[in-house]
Amino acid sequence: MTAPAGGPVPKVRVLWLTKGLGRGGAEQLLVNCARHVDTERFEVEVAYVLPWKDALVPALRAAGVVVHCLGDTGGSAADAEAAGHADRTWPLRLRRLVTARGYDIVHTHMPVPAVAARTLIRRGVTLVHTEHNLWHRYRTPTRWANAWTYRRNSAVVAVSQAVADTIAPSRLPVSGVRVVYHGPDLGGVVPGAGARERARRLLDLDPDAFTYAVVANFTPKKDHAGILDAHALLRAAEPGARLVLIGLGPLEAELRERAARPDLAGSVVFTGSRGDVPELLPAFDLFVLGSRQEGLPVALMEAMATGLGVVVTRVGGMPEIVTDGVEGRVVPPGDPGALAAALAQAAADPARRRAWGKAARLRAETFDVAGAQRRIEDVYREVLAR
Repeated sequence: MTAPAGGPVPKVRVLWLTKGLGRGGAEQLLVNCARHVDTERFEVEVAYVLPWKDALVPALRAAGVVVHCLGDTGGSAADAEAAGHADRTWPLRLRRLVTARGYDIVHTHMPVPAVAARTLIRRGVTLVHTEHNLWHRYRTPTRWANAWTYRRNSAVVAVSQAVADTIAPSRLPVSGVRVVYHGPDLGGVVPGAGARERARRLLDLDPDAFTYAVVANFTPKKDHAGILDAHALLRAAEPGARLVLIGLGPLEAELRERAARPDLAGSVVFTGSRGDVPELLPAFDLFVLGSRQEGLPVALMEAMATGLGVVVTRVGGMPEIVTDGVEGRVVPPGDPGALAAALAQAAADPARRRAWGKAARLRAETFDVAGAQRRIEDVYREVLAR
């Protein structure tokens, strides 16, 4: 953008567009980045489609970001959620919003809103897209629509190399794809003396029991059922072991029913969705993700930054930041036996856990959310300069 003669350089107006603002990794990434925007140069606003997924709206507003809901708010958010889908007029609201607010860049973060933006927004607005997921994991109609419109992007960012490798090269803009590892932002929470004891009291946990946590919504791709099966196997060797599940989702009733069976009864804690995860992480001896697919989970990076050793599956970008035997263990997906063996190794060896945690914290020092946001802003400058 060109400044008026003798005047200040006008700010670049950017809209971040996403499907929802619930407590998910991609959504938390927006909050993390919002706290590090160069507000002297960029003015960022956020729009989302699903009115019932709004848990992170207050955090964005606290960061000084204007937030727009594109879903029909004529009824209640609960009514919209019960219907199971957004009203079909939200793309028209998106087009009106972009026209009225005069954005220079629309930066999309999920494929369905991205397809709408590429289809409806006038050519004078520059489009940037961040890919959070592996392409082949999208539903077929979403994958086709995403691929068909993808070259409308002026730039593409991927959250891991594994994600970047799945994007069809023929669909990429001429500038290709940039991999940007986004770091965690713990909101100023720094675990110190007594953090473990305080966190265990918050969750009413036994102060001495081997306790590990999963922070992930209850969806099939996170494979909580496999984790419960592994936990049952672990309890044969470690009957006092406890598993804490932080999150919500459509599989919750099914998972609660499994956790109530005799081999698991009393050993699994469901906390629901929590806004204080950074304060809770010091309670745990280990962090676990048994996912069948991933991009690169923000929750994993938060746990490592807290100094927790981890056990994760060999999917998506997780092996890019966790080396088996260094920060923890990397096991095959869909293998409760392998997961249970890794958990048993951690439970039986506190010194090993401490070594993993120390290595995880050191690895996490290379995750820099402020640096990631600067790289994104560099992308904005590049595409506007063309």
